[in-house]
Amino acid sequence: MVETVGDRSGYFERTGEGRYKPTAHVGGAWRTDEQHFSPLGGLIVHAIEQARAAEGRPELLMSRISFDILGKIALEEFDVRVETVRPGKTIELTEATVVIGGRAVVRARAWLLAAVDTDVVAGGGPDALTPPEQLEPWAMDSVWSGGFIESLHTRVVGRPEPGRTTAWVSTAHDLVEGEEASPLASFVALIDTANGIAVRQEPTKWMFPNVDLTIHLHRQPEGGWTGLDTRVTFGSSGQGLTSTDLHDVNGPVGHAEQILTVRPLTT
Repeated sequence: MVETVGDRSGYFERTGEGRYKPTAHVGGAWRTDEQHFSPLGGLIVHAIEQARAAEGRPELLMSRISFDILGKIALEEFDVRVETVRPGKTIELTEATVVIGGRAVVRARAWLLAAVDTDVVAGGGPDALTPPEQLEPWAMDSVWSGGFIESLHTRVVGRPEPGRTTAWVSTAHDLVEGEEASPLASFVALIDTANGIAVRQEPTKWMFPNVDLTIHLHRQPEGGWTGLDTRVTFGSSGQGLTSTDLHDVNGPVGHAEQILTVRPLTT
């Protein structure tokens, strides 16, 4: 069962058609006056789903979504603009852009594929993780600060190691105040925490933010927990990579990759 708290307020408030206001729960881990990208990723999925439904687009499954983070994501109102790039009955490509103050800060592209019954040939993923109800809570805010991190419930599988951690993450907060989000949008809203659960170096001494997030899914996620089996690698020339096998409570669902810019933290 997902843990609950009294405050179920949303990460975002809708202020108009395609326009949203971030709440204090999205405060970033590197800078508390910026948005943490993770809930915004979920909101982008939510916006794509709503736009496609409003247009009467075919009911397809989101199978890959890539996010490019173009700059500072300020704690300000923003617009999410959605357009169909490649329409189709069985394959479709959709693009979404987050705009703050007239400037694009995130661009996302999602491939959607037709649902086909392939249960007879399904298989090949990693082993399922230990269920979250069998694990003890882990205080992620002992490593990171910020409103988003404080909003999370985290349970770790085994003992966290530098660059290698497996954990379950959930939240009691709605994605958008007063709106029901799909299991997929809620799941994606927690994936960007992967770069924070398996830190290789102390974030008070080194910076290693990701500039993108790419998610591939072989199955649509279900349930209230996002499972992250994460490995972080730093290269010798300022680049890093966060690689994550993604799980829901029923088993593996896909994979995520994040490219990192690694540099000493200057004061």
